[in-house]
Amino acid sequence: MALNRKDQLKALFGTMDPAPAAPAPTEKAPETKSADAEFSRPRSASGAVKAMGLSLGGLSREIEEARKLKESLDSAERVAKIDTALVETSFVTDRLDHGGHDDDFEALVASIEQTGQQVPVLLRPHPEKQGRYQTAYGHRRVRAASRLGVPVLAIVRPLSDIELVLAQGKENSERRDLSFIERALFAHELVARGFERGVVQDALSLHKAEMTRFLQVADAVPEHIVRAIGAAPKIGRPRWMALAELLKSEAARVKAQDEITSARFREADSDERFNLLFTRLQRKAVAAGGGSRAILDGEGRAVAHLTVSKGKARVDFVEKIADGFEDFLGEELPRLWERFSQERGNAAGGK
Repeated sequence: MALNRKDQLKALFGTMDPAPAAPAPTEKAPETKSADAEFSRPRSASGAVKAMGLSLGGLSREIEEARKLKESLDSAERVAKIDTALVETSFVTDRLDHGGHDDDFEALVASIEQTGQQVPVLLRPHPEKQGRYQTAYGHRRVRAASRLGVPVLAIVRPLSDIELVLAQGKENSERRDLSFIERALFAHELVARGFERGVVQDALSLHKAEMTRFLQVADAVPEHIVRAIGAAPKIGRPRWMALAELLKSEAARVKAQDEITSARFREADSDERFNLLFTRLQRKAVAAGGGSRAILDGEGRAVAHLTVSKGKARVDFVEKIADGFEDFLGEELPRLWERFSQERGNAAGGK
């Protein structure tokens, strides 16, 4: 009787004996094995095949992992030592002068001097100058290496202009210390160079509304004034927009030009530069009936500016307010209004 498929497979791998051929008429049929004898027969062949299958499976995985590792090593980009004298900045800048002493940059220089450069920069071969490079990201590390007189560790990769901008923008979006105006100027310069707004938004990880606000500020304040002020890391969009309002008249721009060329302006740090210019233009606006004045703290420093226009008042803080201050201010305003109303009532009753 022919074996079915299952029994054939078992016979093939030695897990059962093939069915004996039918005895010849003259032969005595073999004795039938007892159930206990069949149960006690060892099935070592099945275990061996299973072990062989597991071994082959593990070997296949190791071969696949080795193949992937080889592909990774073959495609890996080597880190090279590049003379910083051969490295130029990106065709679009994203850093402005911080003014005075840049503590973060000095700390980076000290770190590279003591422990070496830990993260390579990304360069591309210069598209117009043979043997030179352009920086996609890592401008500060290039500057630090140049300061120390050592080669910069770099990955060199052929990049299109768009790929360079996306790489540079990705670094920008991950950095905590890039100021509002630096990001705004970077976006504005990319758009001016013909990059689509969608590409710029992707490069800076911006929503459409954020992109619009950046461009509004960069359009409103003359670029040479922005660059004279510098990064101004503590100054946000509302203060820059307020400065733009003050700079609308030609007379104000003449005053601004006089201020940014003064010795006190050049000697100040970036945030102080902004405040010097803002305060000078604001004084001019108040004298002309603009209705704006500085709010000073106990030491005479401007902490905010109060602007009154068409019966409405607006307060712009000079620096970023501390966490929770807006809640505190919201709780105190009703008390201040009540106090003001009482004092005005008392003054009216005393007349």
